[in-house]
Amino acid sequence: MAGPALTLECKPKREDLYPVDEYSQPERQLHRHVLYHTQPGDIVVVDARGDMTSGIFGEMMLTYFAGRGGKGIVVDGCIRDFGDATRLGIGMWLRGTTPNFHTQTNIVPTAVNVPVACGGTVVVPGDIVVADDDGAVVVPIALAPKLLEVAGEHAEWEEFSRIKLEEGGDLQRYYPLSDEARPEYEEWRRAQAGE
Repeated sequence: MAGPALTLECKPKREDLYPVDEYSQPERQLHRHVLYHTQPGDIVVVDARGDMTSGIFGEMMLTYFAGRGGKGIVVDGCIRDFGDATRLGIGMWLRGTTPNFHTQTNIVPTAVNVPVACGGTVVVPGDIVVADDDGAVVVPIALAPKLLEVAGEHAEWEEFSRIKLEEGGDLQRYYPLSDEARPEYEEWRRAQAGE
């Protein structure tokens, strides 16, 4: 999965600054507001302070997000309703799950689409989030073109190396691609391009 980041920041709760009842003033609930910005392909990144007791989103809010075309969430914390949420077809990278909604605990959403810290990394709205079964990384939007160039080349030589290793090729020669094997790779690459 890859897509642009929408961000949500949380801070420790102070009851004088934030209502305790989640449903009393939904227009003030910033965890809802981040979802209102959803465009197809977006990924919501949440700085939930690593809190393991606060479920930032539940099934209903994630249903809305998926319905708007959202692709996934990266939460430095927890969500609720995990079993139901998995059926929505969105990617989820989380620290865990909890039955508690966020206002029952000690953090509250405080800002939408501002730079946040998630998993020890700064994420700026619009940065590209790339995630798979191994985890999630963020690419500053200014570096995205260079990443595509480097990652494309890396993926190509790995494909070549995989073929050679499946054929019983020497691991030291083909992974990583050695200077000695590079001419073979270049020839394979030209053949793939139909040159």
